[in-house]
Amino acid sequence: MAFSSEDIANHPHFVEALRGFAGSLRKQFDDSPRLSRMLASHQRWLLSQAAFALQLEYDPTQPGSGLTTTNLREIITSNNAASRNTVLNFLDQLLSYKFVRIVGDPTRRPRRYEATEISYHAMFQWVLTNLMLLDRLDGGDRLATLQGRPDLLRLVQPQIARRACLEPRWLEPPPRVALFLWTEAGGLVMDELVRRAMDLTDSGDAYEIGRIDARQMAEHFMISRTHLQRLFRRAVEAGCLSWPDDSRKACLLSRDFLREYCHWQAVKFSIVDQAYEKICGPVRLEKPEPRLGAVREA
Repeated sequence: MAFSSEDIANHPHFVEALRGFAGSLRKQFDDSPRLSRMLASHQRWLLSQAAFALQLEYDPTQPGSGLTTTNLREIITSNNAASRNTVLNFLDQLLSYKFVRIVGDPTRRPRRYEATEISYHAMFQWVLTNLMLLDRLDGGDRLATLQGRPDLLRLVQPQIARRACLEPRWLEPPPRVALFLWTEAGGLVMDELVRRAMDLTDSGDAYEIGRIDARQMAEHFMISRTHLQRLFRRAVEAGCLSWPDDSRKACLLSRDFLREYCHWQAVKFSIVDQAYEKICGPVRLEKPEPRLGAVREA
């Protein structure tokens, strides 16, 4: 049976697994910074998932199906995730960076788009990374299954996208999470903070995440230093981050804020698990080690 969001959020190893997940996303950013940078806000995450699902669902027997401006706009604007102009600009940017291409006659309307190889690979890696986290929680075989049957991505990913675009808890992050996720490249910053959250302070109410070099982080994530400093200032005001002294040599990430973020992320991981189970069936778990009391003498 697929994990519920509550099961995931309350799992004793979820925070540790989420740190590993954030580290994997950081590596994916380093491998393809421009693509990752484009998708590093919640709005663009929703747009990219919906767009990829639409192009996978293209049916040549159904005129107008597939990834078109109209189809993407209908999904996104129906839940107020973005405006019509935002959808248009998003597709234009994907096209200009060659993350999608036009299929057939470019002068024919409506234009139909499809993902290029770099986008397909990135989505496949993203789904694998999510499945890997779920496997870490229960010893399942989701990752191995999709790696062995990569064609299943065509069925699993649209299930993820459709469910995510209909789940109010995922569509609307909690206010303090939204502070990061609704801003430009905020997802990259949040992943970096989670990746660093290793050790609790003596008081147990925060994680030490080391020194934050705003200039270096802004350059690495290709965002404005002013924008990043403004984001950190608002995060401090909201109680997400703090500095214990004026030297600013070490930053603290609020434990309550990380818990809030974990509960929100758990909604998405539950969606992924439900989508996987819908297509691939129940997860096969590792066989437990035999208990000594069950061993019989010959």
